[in-house]
Amino acid sequence: MIIRQLDIADLPRLREIDRSERIRRIYRFRDGVMEYDEVDFEASRWSEEQIREFIADLTPELESGGVFLGALDGDGPGGETLAGVAVLGNHPLGERSDLLQLVFLHVSRPYRRRGVASALMDVVCRLARERGARGLYISATESDSAVGFYTGRGARPIEQVDPELFAREPDDIHLLLEL
Repeated sequence: MIIRQLDIADLPRLREIDRSERIRRIYRFRDGVMEYDEVDFEASRWSEEQIREFIADLTPELESGGVFLGALDGDGPGGETLAGVAVLGNHPLGERSDLLQLVFLHVSRPYRRRGVASALMDVVCRLARERGARGLYISATESDSAVGFYTGRGARPIEQVDPELFAREPDDIHLLLEL
């Protein structure tokens, strides 16, 4: 498995990611406290419409200096398989403009729990530090796997949510990971 920087032309490869998963808990904030509800459902693969939306949303992020990373496995049929992806934003956030956003992080179902997300996060954190950030702003999907991954790495609920990001993703769990 190698982590390598990808470019805008690689965005259509998001179709290779199988984001499906069994979700057993959904996290929410109630009265300022993060709580969870027990659920049981299968989240499906992304639709073609969702892929087009991701490409439309991520393109300007990358054009303005964001970084698109891919975790590539050379064992796939016909060459490299895209096992996971991450996008680090380039727009300073936070009261002191010292945070960068983890815009996107997904690992394909067959590659989960194999260190792919951690490897991508290690590179994202290094790049963010190199850009002078003191932390990552993470707007995490409210699933137990996403929230558990980030909190397991030391992320905690952010005290001051970014109003624009919160308006765009009000159900997400907004976290800060100090670098």
